[in-house]
Amino acid sequence: MSAPYEIAQPDDTEQPALLPWSADPYVHALRTGRGPLFLRRTDGWLLPLDVERWCARPDDADLTVLDRCEGAVLDVGCGPGRLVAELAARGRTALGIDVSEAAVAHTSRLGGRALRRSVFQPLPAERRWGTALLMDGNVGIGGDPPALLDRVSRLLAPGGLVIAETVPADVDERVQVHVTDGRGTVGVPFPWARLGTPALVRYARALRLDVEGQWAAGGRCFVALRSRSTSSSAEPPNRTAVISSQRARKPSADRPETSR
Repeated sequence: MSAPYEIAQPDDTEQPALLPWSADPYVHALRTGRGPLFLRRTDGWLLPLDVERWCARPDDADLTVLDRCEGAVLDVGCGPGRLVAELAARGRTALGIDVSEAAVAHTSRLGGRALRRSVFQPLPAERRWGTALLMDGNVGIGGDPPALLDRVSRLLAPGGLVIAETVPADVDERVQVHVTDGRGTVGVPFPWARLGTPALVRYARALRLDVEGQWAAGGRCFVALRSRSTSSSAEPPNRTAVISSQRARKPSADRPETSR
């Protein structure tokens, strides 16, 4: 049987336009495997990004997530690909998606499969994935958690799992940020969200996603959500709120074809 991501694979010639994770300092950090790297809010507050952990082998906390994965796994915002590569090494069907060309290339070098895609673009095997991962803060993609959860749940087969990492605090924050190395090099600004477990659970229940489990490991927090085995009658969130930089757009002749 062929793998889900080999079925009706989208044309790679259509890429998203310039996106925040597509150039320095993020690309430099991935290539060197180390920071410093931060998300910086407009008020100057800095959130450290754990590049060294992202570029290392999966740690014990990661393994608690991988051990819960079911069926074929889609890693949304896979970054340098440690989770996809580990699943592949276990003989599991797994695909990473990331708008960063550097992240996709790094994943491939580790032996994982990855595509350069936004989660809001058409993806292979929609409604056929057993598990979708939102790790390392990726529940913040697009700055609109209900829209992201709705989109991810629609990628799953009936009864599939979303496993998301949350902030270890009761946080529900939507902000404008940019990536910076703290030494003057910055990326383009973009909307982002930070969610603690209570906020994620509220949004999930509004979308009729069942809470399968909650746990903490290595100072990190995780939630597993189960999609219903039949179609939900719940109204989807207002998808126009999703930032345009996360949606599929054809590249123009004078704009580089770069992305996250």
